[in-house]
Amino acid sequence: MAEVAAVKQKERVVLVGLITNKQDKFKIDEYLDELAFLVDTAGGKPSKRFVQRLQSPDPRYFVGSGKLEEIYEYIQAEEIDTVVFDEELSPTQIRNIERQLGSKVLDRTNLILDIFAKRARTSHAKTQVELAQYEYLLPRLTRMWTHLSKQKGGIGMKGPGEKEIETDRRIIRDKITQLKQKLQQIDKQKATQRKNRGSMVRVALVGYTNVGKSTLMNRLSKSEVFAENKLFATLDTTVRKVVVGNLPFLLSDTVGFIRKLPHSLVESFKSTLDEVRESDLIVHIVDISHPDFEDHINVVRQTLNEIGVHEKKMMLVFNKVDLYKSEHVATTGNDDFNGEENNSQSLDELEKTWMAKTNAPAVFVSAKDKTNINYLRDVLYEEVKKIHVKRYPYNNFLY
Repeated sequence: MAEVAAVKQKERVVLVGLITNKQDKFKIDEYLDELAFLVDTAGGKPSKRFVQRLQSPDPRYFVGSGKLEEIYEYIQAEEIDTVVFDEELSPTQIRNIERQLGSKVLDRTNLILDIFAKRARTSHAKTQVELAQYEYLLPRLTRMWTHLSKQKGGIGMKGPGEKEIETDRRIIRDKITQLKQKLQQIDKQKATQRKNRGSMVRVALVGYTNVGKSTLMNRLSKSEVFAENKLFATLDTTVRKVVVGNLPFLLSDTVGFIRKLPHSLVESFKSTLDEVRESDLIVHIVDISHPDFEDHINVVRQTLNEIGVHEKKMMLVFNKVDLYKSEHVATTGNDDFNGEENNSQSLDELEKTWMAKTNAPAVFVSAKDKTNINYLRDVLYEEVKKIHVKRYPYNNFLY
């Protein structure tokens, strides 16, 4: 008799956030929307949100004891196993909350690391993620990690009276050292690859996660880079040779940024971001349809500052104007967007705002339906040509 395969149920998750002096209700709603998207990307199903107003996170439970009791009653009644907090929790907070709730407790950093681990495909990405995971886990070691002590033994490896948790810490530190050494070797190989590409002009696509970088990469390079409506769909840098008119250049698609990006991930992925560091032109992609896109721009700029590329030549590309149009018409009743020729009309105020704040060229496109892609190619051509002419002053006859 044939058995009917059971459909795997998604793990139901409760989300927890705080309204503080630093983030109001509007911000926390936006942050929890993103946290819900992260949970969905990780394969979970957001069930309910709990929000509390506090001046600062409670040092014991992040939220107050009364709110924690409310969360406990809900997860017991609904048989929910996982609670995710929107901030990074201290080791003490995690232990205290797990003890009170009797459930699995994750913070935002742990969730992002889990997504990165699932998305990693190449040896380089896997090594980077594993390093970030171990650096996150080291100060949070509990009894669950005592099995690691079985992986390392031998004479003189365990001192008299040493606790298992101390053995685990030493093993984790050794793994971190090994992973860093492995990354150094991979970095040397990557540096050699970049050097072998010659002196072609390099253009790097950067942006907040899920803004459409990979889709835009496909439009410009006429290739098939993996693209999906999920956060961190791609972790590895993809490089393609692009020719616009008669001018060739290298175009790279990099890992997306996100607010509250774990410092350990920024550190371990610095080698991946070398493509951005060594680029001649940075194309900052922005999802114009997202209600909080200005904050996303600031997050990307802060991350670029962290890796030391904020002074590079840059241009802004506002993507997803097709979705912006729908929202614009719904809220204003004004449908004055008619494709490539008139796109500046419906975006006039926005364009003025950003042109007033930056000297970088700004282009409005839809990578999905190809709106303004040809105009973007023209602008890219002009920007790359300026770099090319400066680098090769005797080859001007090409233009």
